[in-house]
Amino acid sequence: MGTAFVLFYLAICRYTFCEETHLSSVDGDIVDFAFGTDKLFVQTDTWLYQMTFDFSLDISNATIYNTMVTLVPFISNGTLIICGSHEKAYCEVLDINDISKSIYMEEISIGLFPNVAFIIGRESHKYLLVAKKESQTYHSDTLVTLRSTNDLQYGKIFSKSGYQVTAGIQPKDTVVQVIDGFQLTESPHVCLLVNVMDGSESRVKLLSLDSNMTKPVRTQKEKTFETLQGAVLQCYEKGEWMLLSSAVIPGESPVLWAGVFQDKNNPVDSVVAIFDISRTHTDKVSGFCTNRDSCEPDKDKSKQKQDKVLKPAAVMLRDSSITSVAVLRSNSWVVLFCGTKTGLLIRVVLDESLEPGCPTVLYSSDEDRLFSPKMLFNPGNHTHIYLAQGKQMRKFPVAQCGVYETLTDCWSALDPFCGWCGSKHKCTFQHDCSSSEWVSVPGTSQRRETISVHMNRGTTGQDIVVTALPNLNSSIDFSCAVEECGSPGPSPCSCTLSSDSFPAQGLSLRINITVQRETHIQEVHLKNCLSIRGTPTSALCMECISAGCQWSDAANSCTWRPASTAFSAFTQDVCKALPSGQNETKPEILSMTPSEVSIHGRNGASITGQNLKSVTKVRFQGTLDCSPKESAVRHSGNSSSESLVFDIPGGTKGTVRVCVVTPDDQCHSNAKLTYNSPPICRGLQPKNTWASGGRNISIVGSRLKFVERVKHDDLPADMTPELISETLVYPSPPGVQEVSVKLIVGNQSVSCTDKLTYLPDPHFTSFTTTRTGNDMAVIIQKTADSLALNTSEILVEGLQGEKSYVCEVQRIEHSHDTSSVLCEINNQSGLSIDTVKITIGKFSDTLKRSQNLAYIIPIPICIAFAICVVVVVWYLNRKKQKMMRMQMRKELDNIECDIRNRIREGFVDMQTERSELISSTGAIPFLDYKHFASRIFFPEGGPLSTAMMKDITQLSVKEKQEQSYQALSHLLRDQLFLTSFVHTLEEQKSFQVKDKCLVASLLTLALHDDLPYLTQVMERLLAELMEMPSNAQPKLMLRRTESIVEKLLTNWMSICLYGFLRECVGQPLYLLVCALMEQTSKGPVDSITGKALYTLSEDWLLWQAQDFSPLKLTVLFAVGTEGEVSEPLEICALDCDTVEQVKEKILLTFHRKFGFRYTQQLRDIDIEYERDGCYVALQELDSSTEVKGEVTMLNTLKHYRIPDGSTIKVITRKPDAPQSPTLSLKGE
Repeated sequence: MGTAFVLFYLAICRYTFCEETHLSSVDGDIVDFAFGTDKLFVQTDTWLYQMTFDFSLDISNATIYNTMVTLVPFISNGTLIICGSHEKAYCEVLDINDISKSIYMEEISIGLFPNVAFIIGRESHKYLLVAKKESQTYHSDTLVTLRSTNDLQYGKIFSKSGYQVTAGIQPKDTVVQVIDGFQLTESPHVCLLVNVMDGSESRVKLLSLDSNMTKPVRTQKEKTFETLQGAVLQCYEKGEWMLLSSAVIPGESPVLWAGVFQDKNNPVDSVVAIFDISRTHTDKVSGFCTNRDSCEPDKDKSKQKQDKVLKPAAVMLRDSSITSVAVLRSNSWVVLFCGTKTGLLIRVVLDESLEPGCPTVLYSSDEDRLFSPKMLFNPGNHTHIYLAQGKQMRKFPVAQCGVYETLTDCWSALDPFCGWCGSKHKCTFQHDCSSSEWVSVPGTSQRRETISVHMNRGTTGQDIVVTALPNLNSSIDFSCAVEECGSPGPSPCSCTLSSDSFPAQGLSLRINITVQRETHIQEVHLKNCLSIRGTPTSALCMECISAGCQWSDAANSCTWRPASTAFSAFTQDVCKALPSGQNETKPEILSMTPSEVSIHGRNGASITGQNLKSVTKVRFQGTLDCSPKESAVRHSGNSSSESLVFDIPGGTKGTVRVCVVTPDDQCHSNAKLTYNSPPICRGLQPKNTWASGGRNISIVGSRLKFVERVKHDDLPADMTPELISETLVYPSPPGVQEVSVKLIVGNQSVSCTDKLTYLPDPHFTSFTTTRTGNDMAVIIQKTADSLALNTSEILVEGLQGEKSYVCEVQRIEHSHDTSSVLCEINNQSGLSIDTVKITIGKFSDTLKRSQNLAYIIPIPICIAFAICVVVVVWYLNRKKQKMMRMQMRKELDNIECDIRNRIREGFVDMQTERSELISSTGAIPFLDYKHFASRIFFPEGGPLSTAMMKDITQLSVKEKQEQSYQALSHLLRDQLFLTSFVHTLEEQKSFQVKDKCLVASLLTLALHDDLPYLTQVMERLLAELMEMPSNAQPKLMLRRTESIVEKLLTNWMSICLYGFLRECVGQPLYLLVCALMEQTSKGPVDSITGKALYTLSEDWLLWQAQDFSPLKLTVLFAVGTEGEVSEPLEICALDCDTVEQVKEKILLTFHRKFGFRYTQQLRDIDIEYERDGCYVALQELDSSTEVKGEVTMLNTLKHYRIPDGSTIKVITRKPDAPQSPTLSLKGE
């Protein structure tokens, strides 16, 4: 169960929360990075970037192209301190919220290489500690200095001077490399970790300072250095160790610190060690002096051996190539995050006694690029770890608690960062939940089970007590019940069974744990210790211990565990003294092939050795593996005691130990296996092949030696490649389309970035031969293609009968549409070939020599052929003309159909607009009969129209008339007199058309009450008009009102049609006119000429129109003199409308909406535009009018930048206001 759980836990960590979440690339390799309150600062050799925690770039400091050596956030001061060189060395203070803002800059040198720098001190007495990081022999040069951070401190900002002394730490004739430094939180304790190299010896030292500066301000620097103490950090007694990376473990007392140590003589050998570096464990340290201008070396080397030596509290991860470390604490758990030189990120959980658990690989890089020694957590809740790798910043979650949806899943994960939050009913970090409701695992031990079950013999010796212990913090309340058991035990989570009634086949129990109102159920199977019987062997002993029983050395048998014995008292070590039970000689490994694989493993590996017949499986144990991996041996007819075949499972990068396992589960002999990064396929050369296949395709990439097979995604079979000088080569199989190429590595596949394209087989057309001495040159013609063949891919053979001759290909020449292959057959005199065989991969073609025969064609045949040609040409020409006519007819049909569709769409749009027009139109302005007839009779109006208004009526009213009027009335009723009177008037040369119309209107008015008589007179006059010889064009009669009778007819028809117009067709005609005007107003209308974009008349079409946009305006009419306005009226206008056109549309909309005209005419009103609460007068010409050459542009709505939805106010024009220029131009 434990092994299965660990494998499950590793799988969860590897493929769920442990994958990286963000990645950011910058220009140049990353040298350093640091956090502000809410910003991330990334430093390369020449650039400084300001980012968010999600790698969103805020600012890149492009103003300073330099080499930076120091990056220190001064968070309490709101600044960022950088130092570097740009023509001259300098230090600069930047705004921590905007690094493009420089607060202070000074030319000062603090070193040519990256430094270890950080802020120390408290409150206003804070200094910048700078330690030169690069390893050098310093002598009189100061290794560690304190720089002032403001002008109030001694020496002012960036000064390192002490009061009358050189304040600092200097080495004594040794090479010193400062690795890390820090000041403990809420403590004056300052630590520096250095590598000291004195000749051939190398040691790691801790330097300790007290920054509690209680002395006068001017002597604070030197007094701080006078507190220097130290100790030697010794992780092992043997070997010379150097420090690579360090991290302080959060917490109070004791001060724990973790460091990565590397053996100077064996760079592959590294280890992580934890020390207690409390200041109380340090003492005077040799090899350094403080506050001096010169530092004399120690002549007595024995003094260095008097330094205090600190031993590690814990050592782990030996031989793991660790290069960097970062540490978090979760309650009593300590969690290490380690980076390796091969690109692995590892997490190791330590309990409160610093016992390590099973390492977990959080991330494995495809490239063998090491992480930078510095790894940091995001400020605040520390939910992500940040690290640099080359030019990339990477971010990983320390845990992803949200993937566990139930209490069982969250608890079973056994993650120190995750716990079940009872109030939220989900798995969360501790800071996201109340402490009293957060269910987590304790850090007291490395128990990896949620519930452990123990069996002990009772105090009476006859009973067996089964106890379940949930893996929970002691402060968490829970209830427990053991089901399907005997009587209750001594504790709530136990039961008692009789040893006699314990089933021989074992007992299955169900354990219920209820915590935070949720229940976790686990089923366990207990074995009967007395049933584990057999020959006393180590395998039987291990089975006994694994079942929770005790192995009795006296009886050499399995028995129940005594009541007073702790569960951890018995381990499998007691079984090592027992015999294995195997009579065969122990197997031995002599060699293993391969000894190096990728992390995906390898199929078909082999081991050569002795006595391998009894081996059943192969075991792999790595430094990072808590539980070994195993692979079964392949059994076949060829199995022997000298060799065996097996599959290598996938693993993590590093070296593992390989041994062979016999049936008694004993592991024998040793071999080493190295896991490396997986292969990478960067491309194919060439990227195409011919359909028949057989072309050698080269795969370009790295670590291709680990590839076992090559697979095309459209083929079931794989190809076996050949490795030639770090390049894989394989023959392409037949195919017809573009395919993806994958590399098979173990049980995984790696995709290539390029795809392989299949083209048609090459096409050879003919060949010719030319003899030169004893040699023969053969030129083969080929159709041009995109295969880009080379000479090594073409094999040519010349055939003479059944004998073949090799033709060596010399070169390939290309032209526009053909290619030529030139080859030679050497030292073959008298050779004449008639066939050429060409082989390219799996494609083969044969060409035969063509025969040149001369034929004599008789003249009659030529003539017949010519006639046939003429007939064919005539037929083809006629057919072409017929097809052209059909095509034209088809195009005309398409044009007609397109026009029909456009008309149909236009009618649909008009139907929609008609409904909108009807809804927006108010009362129809019908005229009463008097005004209607008056406008027909006297269209020009005037006093005459007004005087005659009272005589117009539809009723026959008899009024008393004067005698003269009566006489005139009698004469008018005489048809002969009336017709003669009309003819006499028309014969007068001075009688104009206007006079004729006036006489006709007066006659119509006089005879208005006797329409039958008027009709008779009209009939006679019309008949005489048609008989007149001057009327040469009778079709044109009545089209123009050139006679009295024609005007009489117009008046007569108007009188008769009035009722029909008012009752039947008046409304449709009015809507038609409104629709035409509405359609015209939707497009631009020239304000001067009146030509429109949308019109029915070609003569009035506006051929060139500017761009325009429709606007909806709200119109208010001024009422009274106190600024009152009417209810708003919405009108539609265009932004290209002039001011006068907008007025016309306002009055037209008013008339159409209310059925009567506005009280004032167009020339009597002005309009204003409301802007920012005040009104601006709109005029067609003002001081802002645009003039283009000699043309003055009228102001439009676009000119005044009036937006859609604006408010326009109509006011009465002032008496002294100038007339509109548009009206003046129209009048002219």
